Order: sequence, then structure tokens, then C-alpha cells
Amino acid sequence: MRISDLRHRITIQQKTTARDAEGNVRETWSDVATVWAAFEPMTSRWREFLQAAAINAESFVRFRVRYRPDVTPGMRILYAGRQFDIVQSVDLNGRHQETDIFAKEVTAGD
Repeated sequence: MRISDLRHRITIQQKTTARDAEGNVRETWSDVATVWAAFEPMTSRWREFLQAAAINAESFVRFRVRYRPDVTPGMRILYAGRQFDIVQSVDLNGRHQETDIFAKEVTAGD
């Protein structure tokens, strides 16, 4: 990965619970990290894979970041005013250098 590819600033968040002023438990999102990432919509190769799994590939994207073992499904990414639910993260080539994060964009109808 070239450093120039990491030109998109993303915030990775995880769901947490907190008590409000009345003592009620509320689910909130807290920041895990803000990092530089490469961003790309799914290529035709990935679209074929996702379509074979009966998943709508049009709303999926890939973020590539420096290696992060703490990114898991159930987290989300905020990027350019958009929200993406993390579906999978993969240690690219198993070398602990890069992590590919596959995510689905959350739209108003989701």
C-alpha cells in the first residue's frame, strides 16, 4: 500500500451502553480510532462474490487501513458524512501490515 492511497479520514466506532441523567441505560457509539484509509467501492470481482452470497453489492465498500486487530463486525465507520456498518475485517496477507475492512453503507431505509 502506498502512503498516498491513505487520503481519506475515517472514524471507527463501537457500540457502548451508558446511563443517562435519569439512570436509564442507553446505547451510544464511542470513537475507537480516527485513522487514514484508502476507500473504494466494490470492484466487479468482489461484487460477484457478494452476489453469489445473495448480498446486494451496490452498497458495499472497502476501506484499507494500517493493521488494526481491534476492528470487528458490529462496529461502524463514519466517513464524509456517511455511515457504514462493518461486516468483516481481514488481515491482508496475514502479515499484520494492512487491514481490509468491508462495510455496508447505512441508508435511510436500513
